[in-house]
Amino acid sequence: MSAEAADREAATSSRPCTPPQTSWFEFVLEEALLEQHLQKPSPDPPPVQLIVQFLEQASKPSVNEQNQVQPPPDNKRNRILKLLALKVAAHLKWDLDVLEKSLSVPVLNMLLNELLCISKVPPGTKHVDVDLSSLPPTTAMAILLYNRWAIRTIVQSSFPVKQVKPGPPQLNVMNQIQQEKELTENILKVLKEQAADSILVLEGALKLNKDLYVHTIRTLDLLAMEPGMVNGETESSTAGLKISAEEIQCQVCYDLGAIYFQQGSTNAAVHEKAKEKFFKTKELIAKSGSSSLHFAIDEERLAGYCQACEVLTSSSDDASQQATPYSQIHSCMKSGKYQDLVKIFLEDNLTLSLPEQFRQSVLRELFQKAQQGNDALDEVCFKVCVCNTVCDVLQGRTIDIQFCQLFLKPSKEKIDFLLEVCSGSINLENASEELKRKMAAFLKNLCLGMEDLQFVFMISSHELFIKLLKDDERKLLIDQMRKRSPRINLCTKPVTSFYDIPASASVNIGQLEHQLILSVDPWRIRQILIELHGMTSERQFWTISNKWEVPNVYGNVILGIKDSLTRDLVYILMAKGLHCCAIKDFVHAKQLFAACLELVTEFSPKLRQVMLNEMLLLDIYTHEAGAGVSGERPPSDLISRVRGYLEMRVPDIPLRQVIAEECVAFLLNWCENEYLTMQVPLPLVQTNPYVKLGQLLAATCKELPGPKESRRTAKDLWEVVVQICSVSNQHKRGNDGRVSLIKHRESTLGIMYRSELLSFIKKLREPLVLTTILSLFVKLHNVREDIVNDIAAEHISIWPSSIPNLQSVDFEAVAITVKELVSYALTINANNHFWLIIQADIYFATNQYSAALHYYLQAGAVCSDFFNKMVPPDVYTDQVIKRMIKCCSLLNCHTQVAILCQFLREVDYKTAFKALQEQNSHDAMDSYYEYIWDVTILEYLTYLHHKRGETDKRQIAIKAIGQTELNASNPEEVLQLAAQRRKKKFLQAMAKLYF
Repeated sequence: MSAEAADREAATSSRPCTPPQTSWFEFVLEEALLEQHLQKPSPDPPPVQLIVQFLEQASKPSVNEQNQVQPPPDNKRNRILKLLALKVAAHLKWDLDVLEKSLSVPVLNMLLNELLCISKVPPGTKHVDVDLSSLPPTTAMAILLYNRWAIRTIVQSSFPVKQVKPGPPQLNVMNQIQQEKELTENILKVLKEQAADSILVLEGALKLNKDLYVHTIRTLDLLAMEPGMVNGETESSTAGLKISAEEIQCQVCYDLGAIYFQQGSTNAAVHEKAKEKFFKTKELIAKSGSSSLHFAIDEERLAGYCQACEVLTSSSDDASQQATPYSQIHSCMKSGKYQDLVKIFLEDNLTLSLPEQFRQSVLRELFQKAQQGNDALDEVCFKVCVCNTVCDVLQGRTIDIQFCQLFLKPSKEKIDFLLEVCSGSINLENASEELKRKMAAFLKNLCLGMEDLQFVFMISSHELFIKLLKDDERKLLIDQMRKRSPRINLCTKPVTSFYDIPASASVNIGQLEHQLILSVDPWRIRQILIELHGMTSERQFWTISNKWEVPNVYGNVILGIKDSLTRDLVYILMAKGLHCCAIKDFVHAKQLFAACLELVTEFSPKLRQVMLNEMLLLDIYTHEAGAGVSGERPPSDLISRVRGYLEMRVPDIPLRQVIAEECVAFLLNWCENEYLTMQVPLPLVQTNPYVKLGQLLAATCKELPGPKESRRTAKDLWEVVVQICSVSNQHKRGNDGRVSLIKHRESTLGIMYRSELLSFIKKLREPLVLTTILSLFVKLHNVREDIVNDIAAEHISIWPSSIPNLQSVDFEAVAITVKELVSYALTINANNHFWLIIQADIYFATNQYSAALHYYLQAGAVCSDFFNKMVPPDVYTDQVIKRMIKCCSLLNCHTQVAILCQFLREVDYKTAFKALQEQNSHDAMDSYYEYIWDVTILEYLTYLHHKRGETDKRQIAIKAIGQTELNASNPEEVLQLAAQRRKKKFLQAMAKLYF
């Protein structure tokens, strides 16, 4: 029995058994009146309800003389009823949107099955086996309609359904509802089983590329006439309502896109197919116009589908997709970059491009993740909730209950972020008065809802609050708060706001000082200081915050300024600018430094040069944190300023060592080796240790691939670093008269301390420079006499192989430095195989064998596309393979040892055989035999298992040795290919084990 027939039988069997009560005369009358009914402008009841009535009458079972229930008879009465139902659907032009909204799944299933029957679709035939191009147009269209409805129903069933509130319980109604529910579930089960066939039918329909016809009332009347008329006009190419090929493709593409999108929840790759179908639909609508379609498509829903597909199929490197807020949010949620997510929401508060429902759905997802135990998301939930709330305020919506719950216990951090969001969500210069009123009302109500006056003051003294509320509004707010809070009324000396005019001078000074601490606006800082100096001339306001720190070399000059207001202003502007630099708020730092530069230019050339130096350092930081991250070279103007700073010869200018350090690191990072090597003035090299170190590094990198005789600079760099890592020895006589030796870790023998050298190296990003300095320290580590396991490094041969005075070198500090440098280098490039080998060697030397294997394997993986290509021989040298063998041996993974012995240039049979003799192995043993390609080792395994009586393992070894590609008579290329394939699979298996 076909699925369609099964559905029809299920539909009929579930109906209550009542005998027919309608006379033949009534049927004839109904048919006569139907055409008049459908021609009314708005028939009552609606035409679609007639389908239910007709099909219910036609599907009622009959009762025979023995009172047995029989299926509905196939008589003229029932055929006319079914035909009447088909006519109503034809009147509605077979619009599935209309039919699905008003008919239940069982009724619509029965209707479409009747359409298949009357369209002469062979019963019991699978639609996927039928060639649509060979069928009459109306028959092909009937099959398309059925299969379109099938996948639409599957998609619709996956959506959540709002439960209807039940009325008073009635037994017969409840039974009928339950029967319909069970019947719907049975039909859905069949449709889902046939979903793949339905998709294939619709995919085939896209290749038809010809117009089809759907039955009208007239063609249905012709079909109901004598059998001789059936194959005449009704099957011609012009019978029925014409549906163009473009309209068919448009509808089918949309329905296929919907089913592919629904399947994408379990198979992400299917989203690509959905995207293709939806964009094809969009293209067809644009081409033919939506008004010409017989079947409407919800273009808003289509746009939503297209946008969702763009997000779900976008890659991380697709710049065009990342430009949309939706794709950025999807990427942030997927990668866990929640701070970037907050930034996107904050920026959208200005543009208001994200719908409210989307914002709420993201917040709900974050809350769900937080409730699953991720406590770090609590702060993110609060920040996103604040962004949503401010967005609601600006658009005139009510404040969500979640915001009120999160603000039950306010804190300074919460208030600060709320004020930041409010300030960033409204552009006061361009905002309308209505927006300003909404924001002002929100802040005012926020103050009224708080009990802690400290938090109220934070809001009321904020710059945005001052600009939004007028003086009389602020006074009124303070009066309201006094009346509201009995604690304030009972105070003998109430705590007042800055805007309460009768307040004492000391309160005003305190409030102004608080604003001075919080503000980063140079103009506002100047205004506050003018007000404070107008109130009192006894205070030094640069001392009010212990967070304001200025380097001593600058502090002595600044504090020498005679005018107290100017002194406070210069000190505070510089301190705040340096603090903004430290927290990477480069925009505010530039504003503060620019204001300070403008101020000091009027009276102090010395401080003017200081500010120019600090602005140079700020520009270096800005470029390195911005465009420099993506590899964009700095502008030539910046490079010229860096060179100018290093060559500066202005006397008595206070200089910070960090600026010279950053300038040299900047030039090394951007490969300005020619300048550092040839053009730096000699006095500068002699007086500035960082310039000297940078010159030696640049010269060494410049000559790296050259012959040995050109490596004099490498020897000079070696001597400088050895001297930095040397310890100074002092002899001290104790109370007992003995002389003891004291070693000072931070020796002053070198041009700088070791900690300063390490700090400088951690500012470098250029791979060649890092590799050079790293190989120097590795060589220095290997020079010590008691070293057991050497560490390998690139370019290690350029350094001297001995040190005259070994006892003077602090090798413990050298070992620590090597570890720190490798860890830092891997943060710059985690895929540098030479650095990974050094990290592995360090773990090997310190007996951490599992970690060593992890990095040995990672080094091979990154340079071979996860072992899909051959690992270069300069990466997996014999020394590296032998260390991997030793790691596996000490981890008791003896089968892995035997396999790795094959990787050596000359197979180490002795080690392999000894490892295979071990019976206490912690690896997978015989499951690794498929990775062995050396026949001698396999033969030994066969002998070993035979000797031990291990029949099953012996058979595995025999099976491995019997593979034709391992036959010794094969050409060398075949044998090498077999070995390479096994190497690849073995190393990938090892990687999965140790990664």
